Amino acid sequence: MGTKHHSSSDPISDPKKRRRVGFSKTDAGIEANECITIYIVSSAEDVDSPNSFCLEPIDLNQFFEDDGRIFGYQGLKITIWVSLISFHAYADISFESSSDGGRGITDVKSALQNIFAESLVDEKDAFLQTFSTESHYVRSVVSNAETLQHKVSNGCSTESNCLLKSEPSDVEVFQIAGTPVGHLYSRLVPLVLLLVDGSNPIDVLDPRWEIYLLVQERKDTQEDSLSRLLGFAAVYRFHRYPGSTRMRLGQILVIPPYQRKGYGRFLLEVLNRVAVSENVYDLTIEEPEDSLQYVRLCIDVERLLVFDPIQQSLESVVSHLKLENPLKKSYMCKYAPPLSAVEDVRKTLKINKKQFEQCWEILIYLGLAPISKYMEIYQAIVSQRVKAEVVGKDSEGAGKQVIDVPTEYDQQMSFVMFKSQNGESSSIETADNQSNVEEQLQKLVDKRMNQIKLIAEKVSAVHRQ
Repeated sequence: MGTKHHSSSDPISDPKKRRRVGFSKTDAGIEANECITIYIVSSAEDVDSPNSFCLEPIDLNQFFEDDGRIFGYQGLKITIWVSLISFHAYADISFESSSDGGRGITDVKSALQNIFAESLVDEKDAFLQTFSTESHYVRSVVSNAETLQHKVSNGCSTESNCLLKSEPSDVEVFQIAGTPVGHLYSRLVPLVLLLVDGSNPIDVLDPRWEIYLLVQERKDTQEDSLSRLLGFAAVYRFHRYPGSTRMRLGQILVIPPYQRKGYGRFLLEVLNRVAVSENVYDLTIEEPEDSLQYVRLCIDVERLLVFDPIQQSLESVVSHLKLENPLKKSYMCKYAPPLSAVEDVRKTLKINKKQFEQCWEILIYLGLAPISKYMEIYQAIVSQRVKAEVVGKDSEGAGKQVIDVPTEYDQQMSFVMFKSQNGESSSIETADNQSNVEEQLQKLVDKRMNQIKLIAEKVSAVHRQ
């Protein structure tokens, strides 16, 4: 095989004319959180105003592929306005330049439509016009709806001892069911996706969904009354054999500018009253966040403090605890609420068993005043309950057990499951694993104790007024 020879004039053989090959830097992209800002506005004047309410912090990366990064733009800035009048949105997208840096060019508008869908308006002028053309949208939605509660002053219901204050206003709760649910909820979906952690849109074609709207009546500058949506709750009705129903709160949201004014509490109180008045089996909440569970516990503990059918049982438990030896280990079963109390609470107040058991702990805490004198035994009770919830009631005895084993493979997929024999518990457990379990349990106990203390202080402050 011959080799190719280059003449002296060949540019490749001439060092001075040798070609240089370079590689452009791959586009690293920019995180959606870093280039997108969202404002919620109530008038055309609020758009572009420095005083507009900014939604932050919101994790926008979850709505974009490739770990939430946007590719192909330099100097990208996206500003989104969401109308609290019609719930339409407009996105102002600006950038210095765009080019394919090896990862393509992200279709930003398409990604935003995954959030805002048909509510995203293409032109800014058309978006601004919606503040006048749809100024009565909320009022039209509730015009034929059932009113559940009237006139709430300072953000608190007349039946609530709310400590939070806001400007005086009239607030009503409306119940929306049937076909109108879909039309309304389709406009609220962007707020659900952006503001309710881990939520997915409800199935608006399922007739068992209901929407409860918290609406404020206010006067605008022309003395014309406007209906403004402050928040909402989505509730699902389950059939319970043989002839009852259960209510489950699937989503609840108070729009950020109106949060921390007592409106969320008021909406929960209205749902409690609906459950009682309609005599449903019980009212539950689907995976409540800590903040929602805190408010819910405050409400239910206040209701239980004046619920006569459980007072004798509660006093008996508190009296025994004050005489109890903290070294005994039979706390959990002995001081759990009696079954008769569980059933009375469910039938009358519509509080389910799991929720009542958490309230029961707080009621005992309030009864053991001064709590510092009985803290050791009280914390032992809480610890036993937490362990039973996490590990299981039979964790001390026989049953199936899962043991992690050392491996060079995937640690999460390497374990041994076995069943104890002859009713005896097994001691096959590494010291490191046992230490880790105890540490995690203690963190949960500390969290529960802190929650109990905060709720007890809140409820006590309300009842002192």
